This record gives sequence, structure tokens and C-alpha cells, in this order.
Amino acid sequence: MNDIFNRFVKENRQLIDQRLNALFESDHDLNPDLREMMEYSVDAGGKRIRPLIMLAVLKTLGWKIGQEELTVGAALEAVHTYSLIHDDLPAMDNDDLRRGRPTSHKKFGEAEAILAGDGLLTIAFQWLVSTRFEPTIQRNLVSELALDAGPSGMVAGQLLDIQGNTRQYTLEKLRHLHELKTGKMLLFPAKAALIISDTDSDVAHLIVDFFRQFGLAFQIHDDIIDVTKSSAELGKTAGKDQNLNKNTYVNLLGLTDAKAELHQVLKNCQNDLDKLTRLNQGIEVEILEGFLMYLK
Repeated sequence: MNDIFNRFVKENRQLIDQRLNALFESDHDLNPDLREMMEYSVDAGGKRIRPLIMLAVLKTLGWKIGQEELTVGAALEAVHTYSLIHDDLPAMDNDDLRRGRPTSHKKFGEAEAILAGDGLLTIAFQWLVSTRFEPTIQRNLVSELALDAGPSGMVAGQLLDIQGNTRQYTLEKLRHLHELKTGKMLLFPAKAALIISDTDSDVAHLIVDFFRQFGLAFQIHDDIIDVTKSSAELGKTAGKDQNLNKNTYVNLLGLTDAKAELHQVLKNCQNDLDKLTRLNQGIEVEILEGFLMYLK
């Protein structure tokens, strides 16, 4: 990864973690047991990719990052963590390991894990409306997050994933599944940055397309490493999707063709960045390029 991106990640991941801790600590009405369960999964680690995407787009656009932007980033991480807690439940993927430690339902119990996820989802919207952004920006952030995380986005994708346990999907159907389940919540951070910075231009359209392609590449990469890395390396159970014959890019295309598909999608991402620099030579894209290194 490039040095600029490495510095960006190191500095801003720390700021995101600090903001998450501050938001939990300042909420004196939060049930202490729920707080422990919610923080257990939030503090389990993770790359903080979703809030980092939002901050990276803001920085690329020359926007100054402050507490309000970090609060939005914290809300993104809360929604992502809720989705992981629920995804790991026995009724869903039934996983015992997440980020190298016992999943929430293994640590606290199934009912408690459901409630911890519910708490993280709803507190995210509480945090969004606590920001000092103009009401129009707040409203747009809440509306877009509800669409992308809810029954028109990530939740719908999760349902398609479950339904796929009993049916074989085409490549087109699989792409649609992951556009919803994974892609929406990797694209929303970029859209959030564009809402905050009030950017609506050809630059914005290229950034949106870049992260739409990135979401697809992210899922293909995830399917590949599920069968090529160990549980210790992944921090979760390896090979489970393949063993269950789930609808994945590897199961559908084979490992070699899945890698070729990933290579093509990453090439599409780079093409978007090249267009961006040609469109506006004042824009530095090194930080955005750094996200692609996660997948190589």
C-alpha cells in the first residue's frame, strides 16, 4: 500500500475508534449491559473500511474532517457491526468466530446478540441526528442510510443470500445479491461524503461508480480468500461457504475464473480513478487507490 494511504488509515482509524468510545461514554441513558454487549463487537477490531471510505472521499475533495464527520463514520461502523452480529446468528450463518474472537451469541447468548445488534442499528440513527449538520444534510444522510441498509438494500441482500441456500443462482443474480448485501454499505459511505460536501458533478459520478465497482471486487475477493486462507488468517471460519455449497463467485465460476473476474473489476476501478484525474487534475487519488490494495 502507498505511504499516503498508510498514514491516512493509521491516523483516521484511531480517530474513528476515539469517536466511537466518546459516543458510548457520553450516552448516560444507555443500558450498561447492552452497552457492554454492543461495545464487545464494535471493539473486536476490524479495518473500519466503511468510515474510512467516507473520510477518504472527503479528504480527496479537500474537505476538513471534524467531530461531525467522525460521528457519521461511527454511525456507519455501528450499522456494519450490527449486520455482522445478526449474520453470525444460528438462524443465519451460524458462525462461532468473528474477528478472531467468539461471536456475540457465543459470548452472551442468542437473544442478547439480537438485542445488541438492534441497539447498534438504532443508535446509528441517533448519532446521525445528533450532528450539527444542516437539517437537509441530516435528512439526506438518514434517508440514504435507511434505504441502503434496510429492506431495499442490505437486508434484501441478506434474504437473497438465505434463499440461495436452496437454489442455484446465475452470475447476474449473484451480482445483484451482493450489490445489495455488501455493495450498498460500501457505496453509502462515498454517498455520505458527497452529501456532506454538497458535491454533485461529474467528479461525484465517477466516485460513486468507483465504489460501486469496489463493492463488487470486495465480495469477489472475500469469496476467494474464504477458500485460500485459514481461519486464523481470516479471523472467522474459513471454507464454510464452499462446504455449504453457497452461491459464491468461487462456487459458481471456479477459483481461476473468480480471480480473473476480480482482476477485471479492479481494472474498472482504476479506470474510474484515471478518468477522475483527467477530469480534475487538482484531485489526488492516492488515498482512493489505497483501497484497491486491500484486494490484491
